[in-house]
Amino acid sequence: MKSNTYEQCPPAKLWKQIAAMLYDSLLIIAILFVATAIALPFNQGEAIEASPLFNLYLISLVYFFYAWFWQRSGQTLGMRVWKIKIISEFGGNPDWAICFLRLIFATISMACLGLGYWWRLFKPFTWHDRLSQTMIIDIASLPQETA
Repeated sequence: MKSNTYEQCPPAKLWKQIAAMLYDSLLIIAILFVATAIALPFNQGEAIEASPLFNLYLISLVYFFYAWFWQRSGQTLGMRVWKIKIISEFGGNPDWAICFLRLIFATISMACLGLGYWWRLFKPFTWHDRLSQTMIIDIASLPQETA
């Protein structure tokens, strides 16, 4: 898997990115349910009220979900299904720090009524692609063993 192979790939279409996000959101919801169930015994089985510590716990899980997949293979499970991949502008998969930046900037993009994502309709990148120096490419045309 050479980065020059990925340079030939076009940017992923916005609809594919959204479809992968929806797929991954189902997995993340399941993970957060299990994480909350694991935390219940530490609260004597009572309902857990939102607290900064509990919120940090859940946010950390979301970060580790994305960062682990992205830095390892450049693809979450949803991205695999839709044959898209994240790559760093420096070549290869993004590292943990770049994943962190991308998630922070993606949150900001979403907080602006999704404007950072809709930007993709007019440019070959989203706000968080540009700010984190990453891009989502479409690898559907690559041979299976290369992708």
